[in-house]
Amino acid sequence: MALKLKAAKKLLIFLGKSVLALVEAVVFAIIPKPRKNVAGEIVLITGAGSGLGRLLALKFAQLGSVLVLWDISQESNEETCKMAVEAGATRVYAYTCDCSRKEEIYRVANQTYKAFLPAMIANNRGHLVCISSSAGLIGMNGLADYCASKFAAYGFAESIFLESFTKGQNGIKTTIVCPFFIKTGMFDGCTTGCPSLLPILEPEYAVRKIVDAILQENMYLYMPKFIYFIMFLKSFLPLKLGLLLGEYLGAFNLMDGFTGAKKKN
Repeated sequence: MALKLKAAKKLLIFLGKSVLALVEAVVFAIIPKPRKNVAGEIVLITGAGSGLGRLLALKFAQLGSVLVLWDISQESNEETCKMAVEAGATRVYAYTCDCSRKEEIYRVANQTYKAFLPAMIANNRGHLVCISSSAGLIGMNGLADYCASKFAAYGFAESIFLESFTKGQNGIKTTIVCPFFIKTGMFDGCTTGCPSLLPILEPEYAVRKIVDAILQENMYLYMPKFIYFIMFLKSFLPLKLGLLLGEYLGAFNLMDGFTGAKKKN
């Protein structure tokens, strides 16, 4: 009898919390979440010398954050640093760092996910942002290695979130960003077979959506919104029907014209 009462109590608590979560989701779907204040907060941006990294640095500079900029190119990173100061940042620190080399990361600041987390856990405070990709959600023809790295990044960030949640570290937030191709030069030559549903994204638009997701503490951000629908379809469509849809959208030929990012002389 005691076991049945315990099970019933557990079920009622689950149902009650589920209803509250659904109501909250509906409310915030209608009324945008309040945005948190990041003025004075330390924001570390990797790849800050160009592309999304530079644009994110400028956006957070306007919001009054203290910027720590990492990039493999000292010249590009220092240029971003100057631009951030002009955009209103009061404190900006630029470091030359190759984030693909562990020893470089520890040499520069002794900080990575691995080294950040103990301090975040101790203070129950922080926000981890993972820039994955739509290629981290669905395999893509011609992008096997890139997909592997982005699937790994997505899974790693989601796992870190769940570990923090399980330990009661609710002050540590996570945002996982999965955009379609962005016009940063990385995927020069790539095309989209259905620009109305899967447009190649403008960098300014992508950065605006990313910063909004961070300030509203959203867990997931897929861009464009059609990616959400694709993931929904992927969960139940028969394989053959999914492949037909991919062919219709031109999803298997996105890389046909790929030329790669143009290197600076």
